[in-house]
Amino acid sequence: MTTASSLSELQQQIRERYDSLSKRLQQVSRYVLDNTNSVAFDTVAVIAEQADVPPSTLIRFANAFDFTGFNEMKQLFRMNLVEETASYSDRARLFREMESESVPEAPIEILREFARSNAQALQQLASRTDPDMLQRAVHLLAEADTIYIAGLRRSFSVATYLTYALSHLDCRPILLDGMGGMLREQISRIKGRDIVISISFSPYAEETVMVSETAAKAGAKQIVITDSQLSPLATFSDLCFVVKEAQVDAFRSQSATLCLLQSLVVALAYQQGNGHT
Repeated sequence: MTTASSLSELQQQIRERYDSLSKRLQQVSRYVLDNTNSVAFDTVAVIAEQADVPPSTLIRFANAFDFTGFNEMKQLFRMNLVEETASYSDRARLFREMESESVPEAPIEILREFARSNAQALQQLASRTDPDMLQRAVHLLAEADTIYIAGLRRSFSVATYLTYALSHLDCRPILLDGMGGMLREQISRIKGRDIVISISFSPYAEETVMVSETAAKAGAKQIVITDSQLSPLATFSDLCFVVKEAQVDAFRSQSATLCLLQSLVVALAYQQGNGHT
C-alpha cells in the first residue's frame, strides 16, 4: 500500500481496510470519515477526546496507513479544506490561519518556491513515467478517428491547450467544454474508434467522470491524466498517467501536466511526419 497523497485517496483506503482494523482503529476511522473539518483544525488532543480514544491510538491509526505520525495525515485534511474554498483570497487566508509557521507572501519568494517545486515535479515526471505507456498513448492517438478532450475547472486550461496543439496535426480534436449546458449532447457522438482524453485532479469534476462513463459504454479507448490510481477516472482508462503536480501552500501548479501533454503532441507530430500510423 502506498501512502495516500490526497484526502479522497485516504478515505478510499480507510473504507477498503475498515473490516480488517482493530475496534479502536475502526472507531478512529468512523470519526475521521465523518468529521473532516475537525481533523483539519483541531489538535490531536481534542480529536482524541472527541473520538473517545487515547492520543496514542491516533498515532497507531496514522502508522497503519503508512504515515509517520497523525500530524502528517492531518495535512491531507487541511489541504482538502483549502482546495474546496473557491475564492483564492479566502484560500490564502485560510491557509495562513492553519499554518503555525510563516508562509511566503512576497512575490519573489512565491516565484522561487514555485520554480523549485515545479523543477522537482518535472524531474519526477520524467523518471517515473513508463516509456511503453507513452508509446502506446501516441499509437492510440494516431489511430483515432476523433480525439475528444475533457478537462474542467482547473484542468480546463491544459485541456484547451491540448485541443489547440492537436489542431495543428493531422487529427480531429474536439474540446468537451459543455458550452451552453450541451455536454451530454457533445459526448453522445463518441464512437468506438474514437479516443477520449480525460484530465482531472482531486476533487474530481463530476462532469469529467460522466464523460469517462459514457466513453466506456461507447467502447472508445481512454487516456486518463490524474493524480492517483484510485481516481474514479482510472477505472475507465486504457492508459492512466498519474501526475504529481508541484504545490505551494494552498495552490497547485499545472507544469507537469502541460509537459506531459506537450510531449505526447510532439511525439505524435514526429510519428505523422515519418509516415507511421
